[in-house]
Amino acid sequence: MPIPVRSALCSLASTRPSALSVLHTQCQATRTMASGRLRKTSSRMSLSPNVAKASLNKPRPGRDRRGPFAGMNQTEARVRDTPRPRSQAALKRSGDEGKTEKTESPLYKALKMQTTLSPVSYGRRAAIKSKISNVTSFDHFPLLPAVRHSIFAQALPGLSEVVPTPIQRLAIPQLLSNTPKKPTSKVDEDAPKYDQYLLAAETGSGKTLAYLLPVVDAVKRAEVRDKEEQQKLEEEKAKEREERLKARTFEIEPEEPPMSNAGRPRAIILVPTSELVAQVGAKVKALAHSVKYRSGVISSNLTPRRIKNTLYHPDGIDILVSTPHLLASIAKTNPYLLSRVSHLVLDEADSLMDRSFLPTTTEVIERAAPSLQKLIFCSATIPRSLDNQLRKRYPDLKRLTTPNLHAVPRRVQLGVVDIDKEPYRGNRSLACADVIWSIGKAGDVSDENYGPLTQYMGPKVKKIIVFVNEREEAEEVAQFLISKNIDAVALSRDSSSRKQEEILAEFTEVDQPPTADEIMLLRKQARAEKSIPFLEPEKKREVDRRLPNTKVLVTTDIASRGIDTLAVKTVILYHVPHTTVDFIHRLGRLGRMGKRGRGVVLVGKKDRKDVVREVREGMFRGQALI
Repeated sequence: MPIPVRSALCSLASTRPSALSVLHTQCQATRTMASGRLRKTSSRMSLSPNVAKASLNKPRPGRDRRGPFAGMNQTEARVRDTPRPRSQAALKRSGDEGKTEKTESPLYKALKMQTTLSPVSYGRRAAIKSKISNVTSFDHFPLLPAVRHSIFAQALPGLSEVVPTPIQRLAIPQLLSNTPKKPTSKVDEDAPKYDQYLLAAETGSGKTLAYLLPVVDAVKRAEVRDKEEQQKLEEEKAKEREERLKARTFEIEPEEPPMSNAGRPRAIILVPTSELVAQVGAKVKALAHSVKYRSGVISSNLTPRRIKNTLYHPDGIDILVSTPHLLASIAKTNPYLLSRVSHLVLDEADSLMDRSFLPTTTEVIERAAPSLQKLIFCSATIPRSLDNQLRKRYPDLKRLTTPNLHAVPRRVQLGVVDIDKEPYRGNRSLACADVIWSIGKAGDVSDENYGPLTQYMGPKVKKIIVFVNEREEAEEVAQFLISKNIDAVALSRDSSSRKQEEILAEFTEVDQPPTADEIMLLRKQARAEKSIPFLEPEKKREVDRRLPNTKVLVTTDIASRGIDTLAVKTVILYHVPHTTVDFIHRLGRLGRMGKRGRGVVLVGKKDRKDVVREVREGMFRGQALI
């Protein structure tokens, strides 16, 4: 019998009561997942109210935000309590320059950002100044009479009053002393057995003469001792020879020839460049005219034949001036070259102890160490790198520093020219040419060399040095100045050695006063010119086309170290120097031997005007640029 449909469904529901509920649950879950996807998509389009909070959980103590993205999507601006100070460029753009006072920055804060100089306390400077105040003459030093006479005759001729400079008052007595070296607290077998000195003084203060006089004095004293020892040795050999002849009448023994001093100098002066080799060598040779010793110079500019003749002269050599690389290369083939060196001088030590020279310089010092008595470092600046090297390698080094170390003399004035103003409009070369024309056209009131003879000699030749930062620009600036009718010449590493010597000779030699015969000849020429008046207008027209009696040298840092530019009274810094060391060396071409000088800096938009301002303030106050 068939079962009705309704009863069948009822029975199904009664037998499986959970089937419909499961189906209903699955449908609800599907709708929930779909609605969840819609809610997830829509939540990305709007910000949560909890975005500004650092964390929904309890924050850790001492920490407000967590995670790398904790500071994103902030709803409130976090403003500093005190605003940051604006730069000088921002103040100039806003027109507020000069309205705010400089409160937080101490003196020379701008220079501390880029300086590399090692500081010297002003208490130590004052103590040194009082210590050397009583020394007023070279007679206070225990020099040999011949060496003392050479100071007035050869080293400083033509000067009525010869007074030692501060570095000479400090260095000469110390370098002349022969006191035995005190042993250090820690006994080290590898420690150097010779005395070490550091001579640090401002540029143009006579450092070369400060170490050269003691070296020459030591050479002459060693020469006398060697002669006495040689005489005693010859007497002893003569007695031994007589005894041997008596004992062995018929036996003949070959005599050993005495060891030659050729190629074995007593003192060596190392300098970084060939230009300094020629300059220091000229001073060493000048003293030899009255003291009588043998000196020589070797550099890469000389031929191998001349270097060999200088080193291996049959009479020997006493003082040698060279560069480290050339001397080290010769010492490798000749081990006896440094076997008799008692004094080793490192002039411009800040260059000789940098990365490029340090391995070679150290090799020369180690080879000369067995016979070395005194090692002398000499420099116008003490960078921190040099200070660290000396403290590490030579802890017993005796430092001889002057009170004005790292300072530009106050007799040097520094002017600033803004090339962004009219009429230059950012043209640096045009501003340089205009400054040179202004200086060349200005009259020179004081004439120290000629005095009343100026009317016969005519106007003096003004010599100006222009420093650039890149050697490629030296030739470009020189050509631009030539196009503006200025007598200019470029000097850089690309110039030949002969050209470098000729150019530097024009800017290092000082014009000497005329003799009586030259004065008479000049007077005759002046009378002859006055007797032909119709030639004067034509001459005047020719002179007006060019800048007369002015010579300009455009160079890089090749001429900023050690070159004795006594004839130069003006230095133009075409670019602002990178560091304080460059400032000191470039402006150090002025104010030498007590003379006055004038420096001019060209500044533009991208230059550090704050650094220039701090340098001017330091020069005006007479303080060190540290």
